[in-house]
Amino acid sequence: MREFKRTDRVADQLQKELAVLIQREVKDPRLGMVTVSGVEVSRDLGYADVHVTLLGEDTPERIKENLKVLKQAAGFLRGQIARRIKLRHVPELRFHYDESVVRGQRLSSLIDEAVESDRVRHGDESSPEDEGERG
Repeated sequence: MREFKRTDRVADQLQKELAVLIQREVKDPRLGMVTVSGVEVSRDLGYADVHVTLLGEDTPERIKENLKVLKQAAGFLRGQIARRIKLRHVPELRFHYDESVVRGQRLSSLIDEAVESDRVRHGDESSPEDEGERG
């Protein structure tokens, strides 16, 4: 069984704290509904790459604007984290947009479309491959 490294524990704690801080403490009206999908901390705890997703409209302009707001709030967030988590050195926060959720939704819709078109093409009759498997 793999033991958790210190960087993993710090990343998990940072993710929890940042999720709360971004929702409750960052008062910028340009900031949308941001969720923290993951945090990766460098081995020396110097940097933390924070991956975020946006709920609702996620156009490139909106993503860029939200990342700009988070970058501007990074110093404030880092200070708040220093008060909440006992660390000798709080990592510098770098924010990135996480496209995995959008990519997953797109793939899921493509699969649904393929299944539906296959259903329409074949109707209710079973395909020859299905009958070969039964016998």
